[in-house]
Amino acid sequence: MSPSRPAILFFFLILASVAVTFVSLRTGAVEVTWAEMLGGEGSTGARVFRVMRVPRALMGFLCGGALGICGAALQGLFRNPLADPALVGVSGGASLGAVGGIVFAGPLLGASSYALPVCAFLGALAATFLVQAIASQNGRVLVSTLLLAGIAVNALTGAGIGWMVYGANDSQLRDFTFWSLGSLAGTGWHSVFSSLPFVVLSTVLLIWRGRTLNALSLGESDAWHMGAPVESAKRSILVASALAVGASTAFTGTIGFIGLVAPHVVRIFCGADHRVVLPASFLVGGCLLTGADVLARIARAPAEVPVGIVVATIGAPFFVALLMRGKGQGM
Repeated sequence: MSPSRPAILFFFLILASVAVTFVSLRTGAVEVTWAEMLGGEGSTGARVFRVMRVPRALMGFLCGGALGICGAALQGLFRNPLADPALVGVSGGASLGAVGGIVFAGPLLGASSYALPVCAFLGALAATFLVQAIASQNGRVLVSTLLLAGIAVNALTGAGIGWMVYGANDSQLRDFTFWSLGSLAGTGWHSVFSSLPFVVLSTVLLIWRGRTLNALSLGESDAWHMGAPVESAKRSILVASALAVGASTAFTGTIGFIGLVAPHVVRIFCGADHRVVLPASFLVGGCLLTGADVLARIARAPAEVPVGIVVATIGAPFFVALLMRGKGQGM
């Protein structure tokens, strides 16, 4: 029996994940030998490999994977191929929390490397719960209202960011600008260990909701008649997306397009079954962000370009190409 298309897809995605991670580990201003990678002690290359390269590669894959799977889940929930984590206020809330921390908690940020990510994470959660509260009626979350609530909360967070940026000094403006561009340069083991539990738990929950998302693709009424737990699924998908994206981008800054592009790439090869789309989108998202980080390191070596710029430069035309392809097929 020949292997199924999803099995072939996962085989190549795992190979691609290993390959792009290996390239990430080998790329940088400091050359690291094989001996240093395999356990060399004391040398500069060995320290760079253990302290910087490995956590950076892991964080890139975690953050990209979180954006990819959350984008796929939200697209399935809203039945909208243009949905992504920014649509429900996660990115806007994280940005508002970050700029608030920079402007109002400057000394705290200098005392702890966790302070800025915590501010961004709390902002993402607060924005998501606000969107959910606005869209809830009689214990039900209305998807159509949820989209409008996300737009409203994004506008509100944008206004809040504008007010705080207007009153910030030059140093605060510089800090927020670099955070908002997105970068993996400052990540370390503390970033990985802090975000890993949230990303893993959220990923497991979202994959578990794959069957429910398949039912929701037929409409909420049909899904309810099929016995799907519609309301609990909607809430859990929103919370899981906020946790995963908030926890990962809190350390890396705002990174766009991964949540839009990754699910589309997967659907081209294996259709719309969320039991396949969700885990495959995690792998594709991880490969995309890790690969973009490699390009960010070599584009203007020895300097580094913020990875958010690289992702936007590649992701925007790629997404336009996907849209034109869909238009040609009558989508």
